[in-house]
Amino acid sequence: MEIYLIGGAVRDLLLGRPVTDRDYLVDHADQDLFQGRYPTARLVGKSFPVFILDGSEYAWPRGGSLEKDLELRDLTINAIALDENGVIHAHPKALNDLQAGVLRPCSLWSINDDPVRAFRAARFAAQFPDFSPSPELLEQMRAAALKGRLKSHAPERVGRELQKALAAPKPSRFFEILRLAGCLSPWFDEMLACCDVPAGPPEYHDKDVFGHICQVMDQLAGDALMVWMAVAHDLGKALTPQEGWPSHHGHEKLGKVPARTLGRRLRLPRVFIEAGEMAAVEHMLAGNYDELRPGTKVDLLMRLEAKRLTSRIFKLAAADGHPGLYTKAKRDLRTVLKVRLPDDKRDMGEASGEMLRQMRCDALAGTDKPSQSHQ
Repeated sequence: MEIYLIGGAVRDLLLGRPVTDRDYLVDHADQDLFQGRYPTARLVGKSFPVFILDGSEYAWPRGGSLEKDLELRDLTINAIALDENGVIHAHPKALNDLQAGVLRPCSLWSINDDPVRAFRAARFAAQFPDFSPSPELLEQMRAAALKGRLKSHAPERVGRELQKALAAPKPSRFFEILRLAGCLSPWFDEMLACCDVPAGPPEYHDKDVFGHICQVMDQLAGDALMVWMAVAHDLGKALTPQEGWPSHHGHEKLGKVPARTLGRRLRLPRVFIEAGEMAAVEHMLAGNYDELRPGTKVDLLMRLEAKRLTSRIFKLAAADGHPGLYTKAKRDLRTVLKVRLPDDKRDMGEASGEMLRQMRCDALAGTDKPSQSHQ
């Protein structure tokens, strides 16, 4: 029996990157022999046998041999194995591509075998910003899209690739590569709709909405949830009347539905879907925080704090061209949260709520006197 460390773990070792997940390949042994030697291993695969041992996966070579398994993998940089003696076994182009920074499919049929690999390749482009897609990779991705091969897949698989891309060093490359290869539809139709739509007046924006979203994504890299909020924040601009472009009045409210639709289509966690909706609806209010009346500030802060998104919304606003507002919002939030209703004004239903809101408005306005101007 031979056991090989396989795939991304070997790639990362050779690149000098931290290794987090370790997968293994078992050769020259059947399942009974393997489980006899490792009795604590747990079988989890059904159609394709996979064992879990000490948190790592152990599988058998696809195609019956190590060489065939490497050929059947997605990208050459992932088609590398390390045996127990420290010897490297690799796809013929793997080591050169690793050194040259090239994302290349392992074979002529790599993407066709599993079209979700198109999204996986785009995710690797986000994780490895210095690596470039090879012409044959883009060609295979484009061909899969044209044949309609990207449609019939479990949403969770596409969503997983997106979530990994959102956590990558340059998350925008995920969408940029998909756009370049014609692979945004059908899973990312909302982003496709943003292509060639002016982001705003030329004095403020020199990109289309797609490009602007990508720019904001990269400014927020390092926080996957914030990067998703960047994706969602301007989707509504594609829905504003074309005769009004490059202005997009009302795009905030229009953006809530596409943000929700995109998140649900990809089966993203609820926290992502809600944060995306909030980003779409609230980012302009946050960006104009200085101009808001006390009542509007109170309502905004309470909505954001209820979802624990206050800091993230204002960081999004900063990346969107409105810096320096979070310090003021944080100060105001402290002021608002210190306000307490007198004991005799509590437990009065909506009336108590209205009184508390008014007291908070007065606190922000720096006065104890109620004022209609705070509404």
